[in-house]
Amino acid sequence: MKTVVGAILSLFFSFSQLYGQSAAIEGVVRDKTDQAPLEFATVALHRTTDSTLANGAVTDAKGRFSFTKLNAGRYYLLVTFLGYQKQIVSDITLTTDGLINVGVISLPASPGLLQEIQVSGQKAAVYHQLDKQVYNVRQFQSAVGGTALDVLKNLPSVTVDGQDGIRVRGASGFLVLLNGKPVQGDATVLLSQLPANGIENIEILTTPSARYDADGRAGIINITTRTGLDEGVTLIVNAQGGLPSLNDFDNQERPQRYGSDATLNIKKRKWDISLGASYYQNDLAGRRVGDVNTTLGNRFTSFPSDGERSTQKQAYSGRATVSYNPTKRDALQLGLYHGARTDYRRADITYNNTTIDRTTGQLVGRTTYYNANLVKKQGTFSLGNLDYTHQFSDQSTISVSGLYEKDQLSGFTRNLNLRNSESNDTLQYTLNTNERPLTGYRLKADYARNLGKGKLEVGYQYRYFSDQGAFLYLQKDRPGQPLISFPDFSGTVLVKNMIQSVYGQYAATVNPRLSYTAGLRYEYATRDLRIEGPTVSRFPLTLRNLFPSANLLYKLNTQWQLKAGYSRRVQRTTSLELNPLPEREHSETLEQGDPNLLPEFVSLAEAGVIYSGKKSSVFATLYYQGIQNVVNRVNSVYADTILNRIYTNAGNARRIGLEVGLDLKPTRWWKLYTGANLYDYRIKGSLFNNTVRVNNSSLVYSVNVNSSFQLAPSWTLQTTLNYLSLRATAQGEDSRFFSPNASVKKGFLGGRLSAILQWQNISMGWLASNEQCISTWGRDFYTTTNYIYEKDVIMLSLTYQLNQRGKKLKFAESEFGEKEF
Repeated sequence: MKTVVGAILSLFFSFSQLYGQSAAIEGVVRDKTDQAPLEFATVALHRTTDSTLANGAVTDAKGRFSFTKLNAGRYYLLVTFLGYQKQIVSDITLTTDGLINVGVISLPASPGLLQEIQVSGQKAAVYHQLDKQVYNVRQFQSAVGGTALDVLKNLPSVTVDGQDGIRVRGASGFLVLLNGKPVQGDATVLLSQLPANGIENIEILTTPSARYDADGRAGIINITTRTGLDEGVTLIVNAQGGLPSLNDFDNQERPQRYGSDATLNIKKRKWDISLGASYYQNDLAGRRVGDVNTTLGNRFTSFPSDGERSTQKQAYSGRATVSYNPTKRDALQLGLYHGARTDYRRADITYNNTTIDRTTGQLVGRTTYYNANLVKKQGTFSLGNLDYTHQFSDQSTISVSGLYEKDQLSGFTRNLNLRNSESNDTLQYTLNTNERPLTGYRLKADYARNLGKGKLEVGYQYRYFSDQGAFLYLQKDRPGQPLISFPDFSGTVLVKNMIQSVYGQYAATVNPRLSYTAGLRYEYATRDLRIEGPTVSRFPLTLRNLFPSANLLYKLNTQWQLKAGYSRRVQRTTSLELNPLPEREHSETLEQGDPNLLPEFVSLAEAGVIYSGKKSSVFATLYYQGIQNVVNRVNSVYADTILNRIYTNAGNARRIGLEVGLDLKPTRWWKLYTGANLYDYRIKGSLFNNTVRVNNSSLVYSVNVNSSFQLAPSWTLQTTLNYLSLRATAQGEDSRFFSPNASVKKGFLGGRLSAILQWQNISMGWLASNEQCISTWGRDFYTTTNYIYEKDVIMLSLTYQLNQRGKKLKFAESEFGEKEF
């Protein structure tokens, strides 16, 4: 690794020496409506005398571009970007060793992307860049007052099921970025804490380039917060509350739903300060209906169950970011974050057990008992990051950043088996507890400079993460007896991960129509797993891998565009998936990990076409996902009435699919956005030391529909439908899941104050919305569980904005701990 790092540093110095002061042109490209930087816009430099192409460039993440080592003469710029009107900057006269800054070039959206019902233009629900799809959050009114998770449910690439499991093109596991910075938190935990009203765009990178971390088998979700450039004060305050439940399933406690978030920005000359705080309580009532049977020898045991399945979630966070620009070429940013989250999951279930002799058919035994089950997960997350960026006189840049995080995770799972719900007669009581302090840090350096007709980027990153957990399994089988520790199920688990990576990437515009990126990332990773119980065991793992990537965008004309991409990714194992110490998750379930688990390696490839017209835009993308060492959670029989659920490498899998999206404006008062995803999924492999073969497949589809109606100048109605079909797993299938929603928005005070009434999970007493059934089976067992969650939830949100054009918010987020939460 020292040789590789040394080569990169030598490359830095050689570039600095090779390219000195020369005649140059620089500038910035932004969206005219909200002044957001446009990345990967095409900037072509032409000679005025004969209109020949002198050079070309693509803008960076901040919309910047530059041309160096130019000859003196007269030039003009042609700036183009899909979905926007082209702009020409003429009469540029360049002298030897001169530098001309053309300033901000604002691109107006093309007529098809403007909403005619608004006085000012708004971007379309989706537009495309070289390596990403960009979704405008403001188009999804039903999510306002909610979180980023509510926004994701509307995107064609994304599905969210009844367990809040998030998938991109059918694959779970992806890297989360906040304003382009990796946060690597658990998707559900992270996205359920980010207020939707503070988000500008959500970007989906399905074939990410080499400059991004290789993490995430499904690609990358990048969240960008609201942008603007005005100096002064910006304040956004949101409050939300839920009406009483229409059906709480007679759960022990009535659900509570309320919360508030506030973001304050102060920009003054060289300083930019952002402060944010939020608190949410979001409970959900529910019911669980299950049926399980096992076969051990001649004994066949069936134990159907029914009871409560509810959740209580509380979270608060405080964030601060201070940015300081001492010069035009230097930028410093300090970020601080502290947050806490507590989740309770209650599953109080009545079981009816029946055992028969398979040979004679005679009844062996029958019993009914009540299991009071409560799970608590708690976490506090504290971190700080410091970033520095310097721009050299030749327009090259170097950025260095560091992050340190300290977290504390803890929790318990209580299983109390009673003769009935009114009894105190303990049949069995198990208690699992855990304490997990986590420490992690990340160091990163990147260098970028213009080279030829494009931009070269190189970088290095070092990451370290330590998770030391103490796990205790206690049990008693009769009342009045003490809880006794199970040594084989208790112990300490220490996981250390170290990752070093280097990358190189080149992005260029060959001509005004063709843009591309190509890159390669090398990664050296070590994982050290140490388990201390009755014995001490170690499971080391060392990996060396290359992650190539490439993206291509070709403009046929002003309306049609072709794209293609390839990226290799990795999905790393979590500490939970590695931990072999069993936890009694339910009365009928033991859950444990596999210390020999390998990470998943995924190849992503796609090709698509994009059309942007005056009143509509359409895209269609064919894609392929090839997955090695696919990780599934599978079951085996542990005892007559207990299944052992483990994480394991189930073999290899692949997806071949088609994704389409339509953004349509049929009338002045109606706007429709719909997306669909269809793929064929196949998984092949083996389980339990090659004793069970895996060969399963299914055709899966999902549909997301979002329709907006302008009822009056300040009244808007929006309806949404999210549908996910049945899909195969290694041992069974997950059922369909769908959720219809509606919302009405009323604006006040010139748009500064808005009220939104939301109707979530519409059922009206007959739709089976917000329900999901998960089934698995094998030679000696069958299990199916139907999760029925609360329907017809009514929420009211109020949002106030002072100075609506705020500065981009770049808050820090948990890098390590929330992934393990």
